[in-house]
Amino acid sequence: MLIGAEPIQAPELDMVRTRQKRLGLTWIVVFIVALAGCHSKGSVVTASESKMELTSSNLQSGQIPLAYTCDGANISPQLSWSDPPPGTESLALIVTDPDAPSGTFTHWILFNLPASSRSLSPGVPEKDQLADGSRQGENDFDRTGYGGPCPPHHSDHRYVFTLYALDTTLDLPVGASKKQVDKAIKNHVLARGELTAHYGRE
Repeated sequence: MLIGAEPIQAPELDMVRTRQKRLGLTWIVVFIVALAGCHSKGSVVTASESKMELTSSNLQSGQIPLAYTCDGANISPQLSWSDPPPGTESLALIVTDPDAPSGTFTHWILFNLPASSRSLSPGVPEKDQLADGSRQGENDFDRTGYGGPCPPHHSDHRYVFTLYALDTTLDLPVGASKKQVDKAIKNHVLARGELTAHYGRE
């Protein structure tokens, strides 16, 4: 303290300390906001993911009938879904078997379905590209299009149908793999619907 200077009273000292604390907190907030801005640069921000209802008139029992498996006609089942959220540009469908002995097995990949579509008829053709512009990827049977359940004998597997509502169309070629589709839809999923059914073999 300088000689002759008037000493700071206790209330005034408390006010000085309070101002210093507030100033310090302000700089901390500014630093955090600036840091967050650096990390978010170039990232894709999407709306919170919501749910869609995915149903099938062919799978109402929770079991997959023979016609939609490798033991039958091996055609895809009928599927219907609820309205996707606003901002949806396309839909993608992936069907997998999480119980396969070698790990998750991909049975069907369909992407760039029009956002206006609400259903798929049974028996989608095994074509690279369909009439509505949607494209099919390569399943783990090394074929384009749908490959029905074909589990080992004496086992019962789950088959998961997952529909994604996307805020973009995918710039992927026909015959794209699940890995490619998974990477392409990252940060673009607005909503999803899921349907699980079983198929077992004696």
